[in-house]
Amino acid sequence: MSAMEMERELPQPPTDGITATVFAPSDNKLLVSSWDQSLRLYDVSRDQALISQINTPTALLDCAFYDGAHAVCGGLDNAVRWVDLDTATVHTLGNHASGVRCVVARPDGPIVSGSWDKTIRLWDPRTRAATGEHAQADKVYTMALSDNRLVVGMAGRHVWIWDLRNMAGPEQRRESSLKYQTRCIRAFPDKQGYVVTSIEGRVSVELFDPSAEAQRRRYAFKCHRVPAQAGQQEMIYPVNAVAFHPRFGSFATGGCDGFVNVWDGVNKKRICQFRQYPTSVAALAFSHDGALLAVASSYTFEEGEREHAPDALFVRMVNDVEVKPK
Repeated sequence: MSAMEMERELPQPPTDGITATVFAPSDNKLLVSSWDQSLRLYDVSRDQALISQINTPTALLDCAFYDGAHAVCGGLDNAVRWVDLDTATVHTLGNHASGVRCVVARPDGPIVSGSWDKTIRLWDPRTRAATGEHAQADKVYTMALSDNRLVVGMAGRHVWIWDLRNMAGPEQRRESSLKYQTRCIRAFPDKQGYVVTSIEGRVSVELFDPSAEAQRRRYAFKCHRVPAQAGQQEMIYPVNAVAFHPRFGSFATGGCDGFVNVWDGVNKKRICQFRQYPTSVAALAFSHDGALLAVASSYTFEEGEREHAPDALFVRMVNDVEVKPK
């Protein structure tokens, strides 16, 4: 199969920075949020992939499926919004005091939003109301769900782990083992730990178990870097995105170098590297069965204002050899 047959570019992509891509829990629908104030829903199995474009009053910074028919999103106007994907209607659940940087959701639990106002809030979609507000150490940049655990990554390299069944206080308060600002956190499918990425071309693999023995097994590694050439410094790129393969537990990282790498976290090896995309890889998502990988190629302004390739969405067919630990 040729490279073109392995990958397709989706039509009608967002027109301004892509902030999140997420596949539905049980089919090939893809939800995409962006700075162009739209939430787009694609069915990547169809030639005419765009199903709907739902416009909102603000730039959207994140989105998540609640179930196959509903989603949640948050953005710069501080609001957390509930979206009926079948009818393309939007309802505001409530507001933070500052921008909503990230949202997570699942059908058997609450919706959680994280904000630059240094709080997380829990929402009940049945009553469309907040059920709790919890102060964090600093601005919230990224979150991940792992069963009943919620991992919150913040400014100042703070990482707090909460038990959603007991929100009296965080279960663990940690500091990222990476020296620079946290960019993305995602949890392992086996619920044993999580991965943290930073703006300085590094990834750390962390375990929930706080015991000294378990913590000795955590590690960090360099990636998304270009070695120094004659007379030039090493180029180091932010690692913007992480996505775990649902069957094999390997994970893909996407960086501002435009590359996607796939890693075997257990054996500490890179399994493969996909082609270089036109600009920064801003977001990644595997489909529910791991057969597809969505790649958002979207400049993240790590080098300020400059000419860059237009925003684009690619969906790649994934072979087991590319994602299965050896």
